[in-house]
Amino acid sequence: MKPAPFVWYSPRTVAEAVATLATADADGSGVKVLAGGQSLIPVLAMRLAEPGHLVDINNVAGLDRIEVSADGVRIGALVRHAQLLAHAEANRVQPLLGQALANVAHATIRNRGTTVGSLAHADPSGEMTAVLALTGGSVTAASVRGQREIPAAEFFVGPLESRLEHDELAVSAFFPAAPAGSGSAFVEMARRHGDYALAGVGAVVVPGAGGAPPTVRCGFLSVTETPLVADLSDAWAAFVGGDEGAVAAAVAAAIDPQDDIHATAEYRRHITGVLAVRAIRDAESHAGLKERAA
Repeated sequence: MKPAPFVWYSPRTVAEAVATLATADADGSGVKVLAGGQSLIPVLAMRLAEPGHLVDINNVAGLDRIEVSADGVRIGALVRHAQLLAHAEANRVQPLLGQALANVAHATIRNRGTTVGSLAHADPSGEMTAVLALTGGSVTAASVRGQREIPAAEFFVGPLESRLEHDELAVSAFFPAAPAGSGSAFVEMARRHGDYALAGVGAVVVPGAGGAPPTVRCGFLSVTETPLVADLSDAWAAFVGGDEGAVAAAVAAAIDPQDDIHATAEYRRHITGVLAVRAIRDAESHAGLKERAA
């Protein structure tokens, strides 16, 4: 199929882009933003969406930057997945970025797809939505009214639904730096490499002070309608102490998977528990906890 007819705009600045967004939908036919297009173009081609206006931001100056500081990593709306994956300093400051991005689709998709665009798409099976939630990041939105910072905990409101207003442009996303001494990992299960994950888990392990037990947090994808973060510290301590079902039980209680043509809810619930154990072990290893305990 071919997309329905639309009016195409190519702004050169953020100010021009948000002004266009504010006025383009005056006829009520809808407006969409085009960045990487790896999600939007198939949706348009299948006519699952038929906006009358398309604002292409690929020529907007300054949106392709990656800024790294001790506080974290800020990426512009035109930063491609592959660009961020290859950025050594960004991945040093927040390793979950590269750990998750390595699982995103295929190289061809990563070369064109944008990380901020995937966040705006708000797909609960998207790796970067889980990373934004797990790191406690945020999205900066711009409109003719100014800019606002939307925390990850408030940004996702439903499947493919975010807090962005129809006249707002997601100009950047911020991922806080990994806590000192922490370790992280990201694992998922898909039928084929590059397919949407049947289930996935990101884990962050932060060593406790003075020999105290570590803090263990996990983020999930493909098993909830919006990104979910759960504290599994107590469950992990029980698991290490011999209760092998503790993590699986905690995960099963936290998530709410649904049956679909790819997998049953029961299978997703089971495999997510397995993946959580694997992710936490990997994150623990990256934190060096095993070496310190030896």
